[in-house]
Amino acid sequence: MKDRIIGFDLARAYAIFGMFIVNFNTVFGSHTDHSGLSGFLNLFNGNSSTLFVMLAGMGVSLMTNRNDYKPEERKNIKIIITKRSWFLFVLGVTFYFWWPADILHFYGGYMHIAVLFVFLPQKYYLYAAFFAIVIFHILLVMIPYETGWNFKTLMYDDFWTVLGFIRNTFYNGWNSIFPWIAYFFLGMYVGRMDWKDNKTPKKVLLTGVPVFIFTVVLQFFAPAITNDKDVLHYLTADYLPLFLPFMIGTAAFGLIVISLCIIIGNTLGETELAKILASTGQMTLTHYMSHLTLGLFILSIFADKTLSYELINDTPTHPLTILLFAIVYFSVSCLFSYCWTKKYQKGPLEMVMRKLAG
Repeated sequence: MKDRIIGFDLARAYAIFGMFIVNFNTVFGSHTDHSGLSGFLNLFNGNSSTLFVMLAGMGVSLMTNRNDYKPEERKNIKIIITKRSWFLFVLGVTFYFWWPADILHFYGGYMHIAVLFVFLPQKYYLYAAFFAIVIFHILLVMIPYETGWNFKTLMYDDFWTVLGFIRNTFYNGWNSIFPWIAYFFLGMYVGRMDWKDNKTPKKVLLTGVPVFIFTVVLQFFAPAITNDKDVLHYLTADYLPLFLPFMIGTAAFGLIVISLCIIIGNTLGETELAKILASTGQMTLTHYMSHLTLGLFILSIFADKTLSYELINDTPTHPLTILLFAIVYFSVSCLFSYCWTKKYQKGPLEMVMRKLAG
């Protein structure tokens, strides 16, 4: 696709806002309070990350969505994707020293594997997603999921050992390759659809809505369906570990957001607000790094707390403070994005990645 579809950038902007809420709440808020406003903030857990991964997969599909590539062109595209995957991997592993829940190095892993699939027929993306989920469930039987984790501190104790790094990367890290790459492959599948056809977002929406409702209802009534603790945990687990019901629900939610954003973009894409939001969606890497450094630092001042790993045991900051700060920080990020893209096509870190990795 040569023409950029503004709806995809609107979906990225939504995911950025959700990411702000999730990570600000992870550091300063409560993970166990599911009531009131705090419960509302916790609803964003998982949905934003899964949407980002799906959109990343779509991005790879969209940049390879032609049938007339010459062999040399295909080779060059694979080289570019591979170089970008290593850029993100190295950046993410380095950033891990500051942010142990980093997702960038996992992104690098998804992209590196996806290089093998970029020019295969669309159906193979669903096959790959299915096998990624199967592999994860096989690993669940072989290796206790809590291996390496200290869930009281949310730290991975042996990350910097060879075995721990491999286990974390492929099996039980925050966004481990298995099963998270399934979202990436689903995004690649969706990215191959004809989004210039106005019927496509409606079809995707009509697929996502009933599946999402089904999983929500299933999880809500799970305690009435079974008394088996293991089965109940499997049906209702949230993010860690990433069981199939949660994956289906979050994937369906991602399809809903993407299709709605496409519909909105097709209708209101020429408005100034849409352009501002779209410019923000085009700078996801910049905003990811910014909110986890500058954003956390500024919020720590407002919350009158010192940034440290001990914050997890500190008194949670009021959820209204976190929500309002996320809204304000997102608004400022949108303003910065809009002003920046008036002069430059890419965001600051996006420009660095293009410079180093093509």
